[in-house]
Amino acid sequence: MSAAPSSASVVSVLAAVGTLALAASAATTATTGTAHAQAWPAKPLRWFIPFPPGGGTDVMSRVIAQKLAERLGQPVVVENRAGSGGTIGLEAAARAPADGYNVVMGQAANLAVAPALYKKLPYDPVKDFAPITNAVSAPLVLVVNPALPVKTVKELAALGRARPDQLTFGSPGNGTAGHLAGEQFKLAAKAKMTHIPYKGNVPAMTDVLGGQISMLFSTIPPVLGQVNSGRLRAIASTGAQRSAVLPAVPTMAESGLPDFVLVNWWGVLAPAGTPPDIVGRLNGEIVKVLQLPDVRERIAAEGGEPSPNSPEQFAKFIAAEVVKWGALVRASGAQVD
Repeated sequence: MSAAPSSASVVSVLAAVGTLALAASAATTATTGTAHAQAWPAKPLRWFIPFPPGGGTDVMSRVIAQKLAERLGQPVVVENRAGSGGTIGLEAAARAPADGYNVVMGQAANLAVAPALYKKLPYDPVKDFAPITNAVSAPLVLVVNPALPVKTVKELAALGRARPDQLTFGSPGNGTAGHLAGEQFKLAAKAKMTHIPYKGNVPAMTDVLGGQISMLFSTIPPVLGQVNSGRLRAIASTGAQRSAVLPAVPTMAESGLPDFVLVNWWGVLAPAGTPPDIVGRLNGEIVKVLQLPDVRERIAAEGGEPSPNSPEQFAKFIAAEVVKWGALVRASGAQVD
């Protein structure tokens, strides 16, 4: 008759069984997590575009989305949600499931300008999104009618001081980048000028061509042909470096206003709470897309250049831009109900 096992032996056996169970559980968890990461994306992604079809945001979004779909092996379905300066589309994206299958192309207008421009904004540009990467940056260009007796920023500033309230600058509307760039110029030049808002960039450009207004801060593509033909004179661009499509045009900084750097920018975000590993994967894939020659060429046609960064860098950039553009909005007095 065999002896009963000692209590110490029983404890050892139970401990061994427990250790094996914990190891098996850990292995299962690791396998499940790996499988989850490998499984994404298991269905199409949705890409929100906060502006109508055909505009710069739409064109750049579709180019990037198409290439991203090829890299991920899943369709990326674009969805235009236009209205209220791009805030409707951004709100829709903020409220979408944070499951890695929803992204949005945000920009300076609805992430940095809107918080100061609108009394009530249905989202927080910092708290309600998981930044993925900045994608594109595009400077504005200051153009004047050739009949205006100025060829440099210094001459234009001097003329503005000599003729208070006689010079006028147009814009696509209150609170737009063109409007705020004009306000920034007024402050930097210490000149009094009158803002004339239009419903879009084209009618403002038409009136500069006709001499009804003195100048315009415009995105580059709409005025490029007129500048190259001599019907408009480009005085300076607002980027940190000269534009590749207007290499002979100096920057505002080169023209004597060192702190005048103001660019439109577009970046990709997901709803807050999107898993960090998916945000990281999207960042890596979109950065690679932005390096493709045909993508760079298409972006250049829209007056921009790729400007990718990390999710952490993009988050800091957005927070800083909210402060910078907000100060300009308050200085201008612009507001939208």
